[in-house]
Amino acid sequence: MKQLIILLLLIIAFFIGYGKYQEYKRYNSPNVDYKTSKIVDFEYHNQELVMNYQKAIEDINSYVMLQWTANSIDVRTPKNDDVETKNAVEKYSDKLANIKYYENKLEKSLILKSKGLTNSEIKFLEETGTELKKYQKINANKKIKSMFNASDKMKYGDKSALIYEVQKKLIINGFNIDLDGFYKTETLNAIKDFEKRNNLFADGVLDVLTLDALFE
Repeated sequence: MKQLIILLLLIIAFFIGYGKYQEYKRYNSPNVDYKTSKIVDFEYHNQELVMNYQKAIEDINSYVMLQWTANSIDVRTPKNDDVETKNAVEKYSDKLANIKYYENKLEKSLILKSKGLTNSEIKFLEETGTELKKYQKINANKKIKSMFNASDKMKYGDKSALIYEVQKKLIINGFNIDLDGFYKTETLNAIKDFEKRNNLFADGVLDVLTLDALFE
């Protein structure tokens, strides 16, 4: 009789302990919070996107905990393949894909800023679909063109950074000239030949149209 009572007490203790364990397990899912290895730009030009990213993380954390506590499903590492689990995992994957979309944009923004771009420039690239290299080339050409002064025509023997850049472009276009920044006969003739090729007035003197053709 004594042994039977002990056995019953052990069984009761087991069920109480198992119940406590299930309750602990239900409310203590390990490492629920989403973590990323990416470094993202929280100063991104579109702050609404940043907020949506943070909300998406909160949403996925809540979803993981809900599935764990309500349905005993760990959507990150599911152990079953029943319909309920599959549906829960599929929904989790959709939420995760949403986070990855935001992360990729915010990570790319930070990379572009490390290359010296501003928020407004990054916004321009995104809205126009312009590639970074093309954008940098356009900017570089703008800086070169800004050195041009239509009222100050080049004279034989002049030396300047603008002439140097023009010579570089002429060489790229197949002209065999010295790269020295001096406006001499060979540079004048090369400009004249380039103007002829591009149906421009061929006088060998730089003007806006010649510059535009050289630095298109």
